[in-house]
Amino acid sequence: MSLDKKTQCVHSGSLEDRQYKGVVSPVYPSTAYDYVDVDTYAYPRYFNTPNQKAVKDKLCALENAEDGIIFGSGMAAITTTLFGILKKGDHAVFQNDLYGGTHHAITTQMERFGIEYTLVDSMHWEDYEPVVRPNTKVIYVETPSNPLLKILDLKAMANLARSRGILTLIDNTFASPINQNPLDHGIDIVLHSGTKYLGGHSDICCGVALTTSALTKDIWNSSINLGGSLNPQMCHLLERSLKTLALRVKQQNINAQRIAEYLQSSPKVGGVYYPGLPDHPGHELAKEQMLGYGGMLSFEVNSDPNEFVKRLKLIKSAMSLGGVESTITCPAQTSHSKINAEERAKVGIKDGLLRMSVGIEEADDLIADLDHAINR
Repeated sequence: MSLDKKTQCVHSGSLEDRQYKGVVSPVYPSTAYDYVDVDTYAYPRYFNTPNQKAVKDKLCALENAEDGIIFGSGMAAITTTLFGILKKGDHAVFQNDLYGGTHHAITTQMERFGIEYTLVDSMHWEDYEPVVRPNTKVIYVETPSNPLLKILDLKAMANLARSRGILTLIDNTFASPINQNPLDHGIDIVLHSGTKYLGGHSDICCGVALTTSALTKDIWNSSINLGGSLNPQMCHLLERSLKTLALRVKQQNINAQRIAEYLQSSPKVGGVYYPGLPDHPGHELAKEQMLGYGGMLSFEVNSDPNEFVKRLKLIKSAMSLGGVESTITCPAQTSHSKINAEERAKVGIKDGLLRMSVGIEEADDLIADLDHAINR
């Protein structure tokens, strides 16, 4: 039976409480399980305990994946997946306009392990083909991108990679499984920093990699050596949070659209970056491959960004995103601070750029808060 995402959020993957008949999944905190007369014994570092599996199954349903692994952080999911696929002598292609933590990991760790890489300053799939080499194994992208919300054609990228025998990976954090399902467009592996929208309440740190059963096995072979598993209590909280994911994201989509339109109408605000705006360069493509435009936007201020943020009353200054509360950050000082000024300028990240994660509050209240900070 085909289920709507709202129904999947609530029911998929849930563990049955056979003893007490409770309606929520029980928590299984044990780190020691019997190994006699079992097909595969459970162990937290093997990513196969009951609560780990419950979350994984729910997310597989939401992303239309066969299998996956839940990690202790988004970066654990990203790096473990990359090192599970790549080996010494391989080459990987990365979109240059990536989350700063991912960019830093690539530029500081890949060559240490004998892995070559190329960064591409483009969101056009045609620009990736010329850098492909005979030893290219991976193309890694992020769309919408962090923090400028650039959009890349997933189907075209997947077709290019598949024609050359290359695997495609995407960081789908900004979109969430509610707004975008890259596997449906031919992408091979979907990654999330679950700390953001999946957890949704700014109190869980986790990550996930979702793909086919065969590729999950390759990632698993690396993950059991690198560790990075998520404990049962956090898995339980994550499963609880996922039940409201569709409702939260829907409201965040609505609020972000209204706020982006307001910011664009203000003569005191510079560029506004949100794929839901008709004049956004990736608007038509986003309309085609996304189910919603998301709760993330960014805009430029001409004044000191820190002074602007201090004038806000409701919107909190914070480095993360995706929570029920609206937050704002300056990427040049936080998420992309590990990237030098020259590299930031190359991808269009100005010192006055502010990235806003729109929450579920009343949109009029958020707009009034921004208006106060803009016009004070």
